[in-house]
Amino acid sequence: MEKKIKADGITVKKETMWLIAFIALVVGFLGGVVFGVYKTGSDKPIQKSMVSQPVAKNQGASVEQAAQIFQLEKVTKENPDDAAAWASLGNLYFDTGNLQKAITAYTRSLALKPNDANVITDLGVMYRRSGQPNKAIEEFDKAAKIDPKQETALFNKGIVLMHDLNDLDGAIQAWQELLKRNPAATSPSGQSVKDLVERMKENIKK
Repeated sequence: MEKKIKADGITVKKETMWLIAFIALVVGFLGGVVFGVYKTGSDKPIQKSMVSQPVAKNQGASVEQAAQIFQLEKVTKENPDDAAAWASLGNLYFDTGNLQKAITAYTRSLALKPNDANVITDLGVMYRRSGQPNKAIEEFDKAAKIDPKQETALFNKGIVLMHDLNDLDGAIQAWQELLKRNPAATSPSGQSVKDLVERMKENIKK
């Protein structure tokens, strides 16, 4: 009988040694930070462990955030064609853990302003956190196509391919595309994407 192990909820063949070696690489070289996806304009990763956790309404919202949400909900109700207001509301839902409300707000914003690569990227992160990695990939691809400078989308795409979809080759390809656009690219937290790709390739060969 073929033996299997589980890694962060993902079942993999025990004999898949490159994956085991890669997990060791991540722990030793990156300390696990690479498993986070990033919101645009942020250097803090949204960790995988947050994906499957139930989130209460406005969980962790400060008094100020709750007041801002209340005001923006009023603004979007009175002015439903205000794309910026919907995006700002989506950001607040994002920051306070309201996954579905953030998705709805970002979707409303994009219906009014379809080519906002930052909003598309953040929508992708919300899909990933809500356990929909394939939809996250779709959004990251859209953002990267619209804005060649949208590096966060390509970086996040690599994370989701590697960690959620167990597609290491796809992750490398995503990051190589990022390096074509910017050879000096780093993750939002300052990690060298070039070094990351080289280490991954080395461990696949072992």
